[in-house]
Amino acid sequence: MSRPDRGTRAMHQALPPELRDAVDDFAEHLSRVRNRSAHTVRAYVTDLVSLLDHAVRMGCVDLAELDLSVLRSWLAKQRTTGAARTSLARRAASARAFSAWAHRAGLLSADVGAALASPRAHRELPSVLRADQAAALVEAPARQGPPVGSAPTSPPGRQTPPVGSAPTDPPVRPAPSVSPAPTDPSPGPTPGAAQTAETEAVPLRDRVLLELLYATGVRVSEACGLDVGDVDHGRRVIRVFGKGGRERAVPYGVPAQRALDEWLRRGRPALVGARSGDALLLGARGGRLNPTTARQIVGAYAEAAGLPRTSPHGLRHSAATHLLEGGADLRAVQELLGHASLASTQIYTHVSVERLRAAYRQAHPRA
Repeated sequence: MSRPDRGTRAMHQALPPELRDAVDDFAEHLSRVRNRSAHTVRAYVTDLVSLLDHAVRMGCVDLAELDLSVLRSWLAKQRTTGAARTSLARRAASARAFSAWAHRAGLLSADVGAALASPRAHRELPSVLRADQAAALVEAPARQGPPVGSAPTSPPGRQTPPVGSAPTDPPVRPAPSVSPAPTDPSPGPTPGAAQTAETEAVPLRDRVLLELLYATGVRVSEACGLDVGDVDHGRRVIRVFGKGGRERAVPYGVPAQRALDEWLRRGRPALVGARSGDALLLGARGGRLNPTTARQIVGAYAEAAGLPRTSPHGLRHSAATHLLEGGADLRAVQELLGHASLASTQIYTHVSVERLRAAYRQAHPRA
């Protein structure tokens, strides 16, 4: 079972053996059969342990006693403790998924979660950069070199989320023939690193990272998970392994190709080492670039360029919005982004309409 937090582990251990075994079997099903990532499994397990702990407190001594009233009572309790609508919707989805699995596995006589309703999650429109702002960001490494110091951090207390920030689910790549390269969490070169790595290789790495994020709209975990062999230079396409291990091919443009060529010719050889493996993007110490470091890089360049606080997910939002504004088909954008459902992509049509309305209100004399 994916390792949840300490509180969830304690609740899991306190469950009756039958319920505890059901949690473990469901986690195994998600991981091995459904090919869900460790992050997703952990979220499901956290919700399920909370549900079953509530069921025990209501007097359920075995799984067969779990019914719709218990599920509804659990959600109602979550609501009274101040859970957001998005959290309630996710927890209801977790309960339905477990109920369906338990029914198929013969642990429940009926799929009691099938009738469980959940509040409609409120979806805020993602913030996006303008096309000129996105261009300024991806070109920043070539103009100014690496930003001085580490990426900015928010002051203590309430933190302002960066443009387009959202939790991401790490991709699941099919088992490679060699051990994957260890990630390198360092955002910049160490004091003893070669001058070339600091003055040339790192800005080249940063430029190709920014170009790929904006040109392809891939998730930051997908970009950091790329291997050198995933790049098809002839067709200008990268092979991406997304959520659930789903593979897709994503095209990129000429500027990204130039950045890739320079990185592979002059940048990567300066950083490559025993820990590099086949990783395309490397940290300053030679390991695979860490997604956390990539987020720091994007945020630092955005601040240095005087742009709104931006994350890799903000570049993904921007890429999708600019594609639709340029006339791209919604289905094509869905395929590029790796969305399993078209509904996930449709939010960008609302972004485009809102931007159009704002331009109309600003420019039309009778707006």
